[in-house]
Amino acid sequence: MATGFGGNGSSSCKYKCDTAANTLQWIKAIADFIRPYSFLINAPVVNFFKDRLWEAVDEEWMECLRKEHVKNLLLIPSGAVQEYWPDSLKKFIRTSRSLAFGREQADLQMVLPGWCIASLNTVLSQGMNQKKKHEVEVLSAIISLIASDLKSHAIVDVGAGQGYLAQVLSFHYKHSVLAIDACSHHGNVTSARSERIKKYYSAQIRKSGLETNNLRLPKAMAFRVLSVDALKSLANISLQDDHADKTSVTGDDLEKTNRQESKGLCSSGKEPSMVLAGLHACGDLSVIMLRTFVECKEVKAVINIGCCYNLLSEYESDNEGVQNGFPMSFGVKSSGLFLGKSGRDLACQSAERWRNLENEGGVHNFELHAFRAAFQMVLYKYCPEVVATCPSVGRQGKALRRRKKREAALSSQCHEDKLEASQSDLIGGLPDNSNAFSHTISDYGSTPCEQAKSVDKYLLFEKFCQSGLNRLGLQSLQDMDYYGIWMDNEPFAELIGPYWSLRAALGPVLETCILLDRLLFLQEQGESLEAMLLPIFDPDLSPRNVAIIARKVGAT
Repeated sequence: MATGFGGNGSSSCKYKCDTAANTLQWIKAIADFIRPYSFLINAPVVNFFKDRLWEAVDEEWMECLRKEHVKNLLLIPSGAVQEYWPDSLKKFIRTSRSLAFGREQADLQMVLPGWCIASLNTVLSQGMNQKKKHEVEVLSAIISLIASDLKSHAIVDVGAGQGYLAQVLSFHYKHSVLAIDACSHHGNVTSARSERIKKYYSAQIRKSGLETNNLRLPKAMAFRVLSVDALKSLANISLQDDHADKTSVTGDDLEKTNRQESKGLCSSGKEPSMVLAGLHACGDLSVIMLRTFVECKEVKAVINIGCCYNLLSEYESDNEGVQNGFPMSFGVKSSGLFLGKSGRDLACQSAERWRNLENEGGVHNFELHAFRAAFQMVLYKYCPEVVATCPSVGRQGKALRRRKKREAALSSQCHEDKLEASQSDLIGGLPDNSNAFSHTISDYGSTPCEQAKSVDKYLLFEKFCQSGLNRLGLQSLQDMDYYGIWMDNEPFAELIGPYWSLRAALGPVLETCILLDRLLFLQEQGESLEAMLLPIFDPDLSPRNVAIIARKVGAT
């Protein structure tokens, strides 16, 4: 299989990752660039008002961006600049973009000869949204191509969730598949869904007058803790049986099954051969997959798309010898590069998601960050002991957005009712004053859009605080001066948008650093394997779209 391993996924990027030396050079360029901006990367944004974080940013940048239209702020992570911005600001944004790995979907038929996407039928795609359907269609075709080329006995879907990918590989592409997940409920869902799909395919096969004996279902297993050793222990399990029994596996059970299956495979003269696959394997799970691929001779290839970098464990001097999620490579460990929790969080920011936000969505997101930062001031003043625990109030964005839409709709209806009443009053005879009618309209407001903009943000902030306290198990006290805290900080709220946009510009660079570290880890293994980074999904549908694809050299 000619795969073009080692490309950088971006023809416009001056950096390459086709060799370990080039990959390390790219990583060092990123490290040199981000070092002066540690104040942006490491700052806890919840302390925006408390620590006056905007004061650490170039004053000329903030003065320029504080009145900038929201649509231009949302384009900053994509590298878009306005010509009237300061040269130093334009250089920062353009350099950020130039160091980020290219996200434009690759020409997969050119990179992976023989690859052909198949549109899923309604039975297999039931329950999938547009994003998931796109991901599963593209990824399953890639996995099938590689597994077939290697004549692999089995595909292991790591972090399988509800089994969408595993079922397509099993039913559509006819592979033996093991779907593993930490959640036993997901295993039950996978098995139940597989049985329903089996009934459909069995009926279709019978209509064709063929036997259904060869219809293969994915096997589902649940691991409470997934490790390299646990994955390696699966290598000798035969997946040729025609069943989809979900098994909750303990270490002892797996060892016993492993001995039995290994004996059977050895007597048959077959060498176990596996392909590991993971669609958005969270945090360290992606790292476990890559380490297993390197350490386990039975694993011939790995296809991994990671996510949730915020959940990665990170190497520190006091835990030397522990295998952490970042960095993986010797080269990055030697460089002393450290991202920290805020940096890993920031790596999850997507330029595509920012770019595709409508103006209203961007404004809403900036408002939420302002509310959260002001709420932190409430906690500091009234609940200082809680602040020490680094509390998380969860995502309140959707609920607040729905509430705003309801209030805007009610405001609009109220406006229309009052306007209709005023017009009815005037039907009996328009006064001689020709401005009377327009004056009556202005008394009730101008347009619903303008009314929505004039919604009192303080009332929303008060509701945010009450919700946040409730989620933290705290009571709202009468002496909590929400109004005073909001009024003290509201004048600086307009700086949240520029500040967050500048931080978000570093997100794709930090994610690139994590991806390159994983690639470098594989490249450091020498010529025994080949690996590449490849953007396989449409980034507008699936922004986390870069796959690490690796295979053992000479594997067949």
